[in-house]
Amino acid sequence: MKAWLGLLAALATSPLAGAALQDVEWTSPGGDAGKTHFSPLTDIDPGNVARLGLAWQAELGTNRVLEATPVMVGGVLYTSGVAGRVYAFDAATGRELWRFEPDIDMQINRSVCCDMANRGIAVAQGLVYVGALDGWLYALDAGTGAVVWKVDTIEDHHRGTSSTGAPELAGDLVVLGNAGSDYDARGYVTAYDRRTGALRWRFHITPKDPALGPQDNPELDAALKTWDPASRWDIGAGGSPWDAIAYDPETGLVLVGTGNAEPYSLTARSPRGGHNLYVSSIVAIEARTGRMRWFYQESPEDQWDYDATAPMILTHMTIDGRDRAVVLHAPKNGFLYALDRATGAVLRANPIVRVNWARHIDAVSGEPELDPAADISAGPKIVFPATPGARNWHPGAYDAARGRWYGAVLDMGNLIFVPPGPKPYAAKGLNTGAALIFTSDLARALPTLPPPVQAAVKALPAWQDVLANPARADIRAIDPLTGQTLWSDPTGGWQDRAGVLATASGLVVHGTIGGELRVLDAQTGRLLKSIRTGTTIMAAPMTYRLGGVQYIAVMAAWGGGGYPYVPTYSAAYQRGNMGRLLVFRLDGGPVPIPPPLPPLEIAPPPPPQAPGVTPATIARGQGLYFSVGCALCHANQPRSITPDLRRMSTETHAAFRQIVLGGLYQAAGMPRWDDALKPADADAIHAWLIDQQAKTRAEDLEKRRRGLPLDAPSLAILSNY
Repeated sequence: MKAWLGLLAALATSPLAGAALQDVEWTSPGGDAGKTHFSPLTDIDPGNVARLGLAWQAELGTNRVLEATPVMVGGVLYTSGVAGRVYAFDAATGRELWRFEPDIDMQINRSVCCDMANRGIAVAQGLVYVGALDGWLYALDAGTGAVVWKVDTIEDHHRGTSSTGAPELAGDLVVLGNAGSDYDARGYVTAYDRRTGALRWRFHITPKDPALGPQDNPELDAALKTWDPASRWDIGAGGSPWDAIAYDPETGLVLVGTGNAEPYSLTARSPRGGHNLYVSSIVAIEARTGRMRWFYQESPEDQWDYDATAPMILTHMTIDGRDRAVVLHAPKNGFLYALDRATGAVLRANPIVRVNWARHIDAVSGEPELDPAADISAGPKIVFPATPGARNWHPGAYDAARGRWYGAVLDMGNLIFVPPGPKPYAAKGLNTGAALIFTSDLARALPTLPPPVQAAVKALPAWQDVLANPARADIRAIDPLTGQTLWSDPTGGWQDRAGVLATASGLVVHGTIGGELRVLDAQTGRLLKSIRTGTTIMAAPMTYRLGGVQYIAVMAAWGGGGYPYVPTYSAAYQRGNMGRLLVFRLDGGPVPIPPPLPPLEIAPPPPPQAPGVTPATIARGQGLYFSVGCALCHANQPRSITPDLRRMSTETHAAFRQIVLGGLYQAAGMPRWDDALKPADADAIHAWLIDQQAKTRAEDLEKRRRGLPLDAPSLAILSNY
């Protein structure tokens, strides 16, 4: 009750009080300095939300991922899109004011695990900041989109480093992290003068090979003691802070969530063990000096791809009778933390999904007790949560008055094992050194694994749990001090996760990959309004008031991790992936729905195999296809947003070498591979794809004979049911 009275008193004395026509901005992707994704606006409420409809939309000319949350400043709605494109619109009418497209080096696509994503921009004093996929940081004129300055943030272009996160403003600095821990990156975060782009400081997350000389920052001397001197320094060690950077003006600290370690196996990475600082951690850096004040490692000895890069929320909470400035963090590893912002002390840490990598977290030290049952270095293990994480990049929201955290939660595990054989360093390539199968698919996939792996999996304690409850995804309201779920709203499947918005009027707003905008009652989780969009929504909505009207805006398109594997229940699978910005208001109209995709056509006949192609050639091509990384972009599924290479045209077959080795389609995002593949390698991959196309065509013809749709499950799967 006191919290409610406090909120009402604050609203009564704030500029919002009685100012129905006052504009209310949304000044950062998180909405405010604490990145709470919470709005004090109450114009749209449970009593009138049934009238919500489309105010305006903008088609953004892409069929790739849109993950950013827009920003509204000065009546202009700014947002970012694929690879760091930036758009500016009149926030009331939708009239496009300008757009910016960075000149991207498309070779970067070889070192990006999770699509050409960008998670937002920063705006301050007439400048718009964006990090492009290939690592360039741009400052744009907010009125025209012209480049004011740009700087290359990539330290070593010989490594697979990219940028996908939103820049963070920290006083007179703009701070940007980098991605690439699954490749061969050594993580770091960099601060630049926001007026000139001059480098102010850089903080490295993991040590470099001590044989190369002194460490880059003194904190790494301490970190080095937590690594084996004989670690796989050649691979880079990981730790890349690809998202989750938050500036705390109360302490002057930049809080940085760091990425996973690589390779995944601890004994392969750091043979004599160690916590391996500062991977999978929150690192607090003084904005003024670039020196570390404190750190908290959420997942010591990370072997499970447990990035600590999920968005952070900065707020105040009463804990144990004291007002505490806290950072709320729900990372991949399955716990929801409340940490003291000034010291990093763990005030609360509660599991919100099934967790078996740690037995518990010590209430005093904050140290997790690791469970040997999750040590993948010792053999195949079923580990909860899975590598996609209990949480990921999808922003959560925090309502301080109600004391509730809202967000998308995934309760799923995966089988992880280290395939036999050496793991040589692959420059700019995947260096995780592990195989993964999600528990959502494990029962079906298990018979395809080698018999020793099958036997090991069935003997694991988690196997029966997998059979009973393979995966669950939902939007939840959670008490952040206890971890208790107060209500949950199930989603369509494990990939159906989106960012959320909460408002003071008692609304929780999120999208679905099925193509809906859903508005829930914040107190009960009851569905108040569903708007059919026909386009997948994964980004977090935001809201603003302009000219006396409250608007809700959201980016819409499928993509991100596993982006070529389009779920059958998604709007992207059914209607394509036309990227849009959708803006809603009371008494708006219907959303234009994209038409259904046309029926699939039978795969065209492939060309004959080249002379000399043998079963061994085809098998080698299959191995290259998956080991080099082709399968990361080409799922060979009928409704993928990238080409299904089992259905290539005669012209594509004829140009195959030019495409793969010569960069014929580089402008469309297909990089060249002539530095990693020899002509014989490309020919072997082509031979396997020809073989796959012949099999796909034969199955298509049989489905047509049986009267089945061509995108029905394969006949081999159907025969098992």
